[in-house]
Amino acid sequence: MKAIDWSNIGFGYRKTDYNVRCRYSNGKWGEIEVSSEESINIHMAATCLHYGQEAFEGLKAFRGKDGKVRIFRLEANAERLQNTCDGILMPQVSTELFRNMVKKVVELNKDYIPPYESGASLYIRPLLIGTSAQVGVHPASEYLFIIFVTPVGPYFKGGFSTNPYVIIREYDRSAPLGTGRYKVGGNYAASLKANQLAHEKGYSCEFYLDAKEKKYIDECGAANFIGIKNNTYVTPLSTSILPSITNRSLQQLAKDMGLTVEQRPIPEEELSTFEEAGACGTAAVISPIERIDDLERGTSYVISKDGKPGPVCTALYNKLRAIQYGDEPDTYGWVTVLDI
Repeated sequence: MKAIDWSNIGFGYRKTDYNVRCRYSNGKWGEIEVSSEESINIHMAATCLHYGQEAFEGLKAFRGKDGKVRIFRLEANAERLQNTCDGILMPQVSTELFRNMVKKVVELNKDYIPPYESGASLYIRPLLIGTSAQVGVHPASEYLFIIFVTPVGPYFKGGFSTNPYVIIREYDRSAPLGTGRYKVGGNYAASLKANQLAHEKGYSCEFYLDAKEKKYIDECGAANFIGIKNNTYVTPLSTSILPSITNRSLQQLAKDMGLTVEQRPIPEEELSTFEEAGACGTAAVISPIERIDDLERGTSYVISKDGKPGPVCTALYNKLRAIQYGDEPDTYGWVTVLDI
């Protein structure tokens, strides 16, 4: 294991030893390649640079108290990438190829998997880009699929603690029938300005309403929204938000904890009725929401009255983390265990 201050690594890129790559040309995928290079050599007219043929995923590997490594829901990430490929006309990466490459890159960089007691993890970033030269809006004929890893700590500096959000109406992250349901870089580029505005106003993150009517809750920055009230887990139903694998997992846990799960449009005014709320995703699992301010209307929806995470969000967070680290049995078939 590398000599790293695991408890203070933060959430960001840190160089590791290897990445894995696979190229698509002549209608088929090639062999898996191992590389120690951090850069890629692509044509200046590559479709990923001009027409946005780019997709990525994010998942994590965890070292348990038993020393084994657990990769969380890699098949679900493969499925979501395949859905994105269909949406922006890229060749699908098969689940088998995805699985083999994820396992290989984790094994190659096992010395960078943080120890159990640190509470950190190994972030895995699959990236698919169109690489053939193209002038004219058409899909590429050649692609590069690459997976790199980096050890990470908590996404928010405060870890599992409440954060303030602000509704930003001036910018939309995605359109109802656009690419919001796909994990493509353009969606995140569209969020940068709103995110910067939120930070300048002293908030942790921006909060989006639906692009069509500005009436319904859409996303919390780059994460899905979840609300808890009356023993019910509520999350938006929208064609413009990314189907979060973390959200899907939390919904299953909520059902098993006896909560009713509702996925439906949530009007902004309903925010005042939630007992707890959070933003959920791979990076933070759940980031509990302290309050959501609507500066344009002069309204503040205070979710956490005492400034602390609520009991349901805390229980869901702890349960999911326990499965990821192997502290509790995985009865759902979510983790891939590596004995490395």
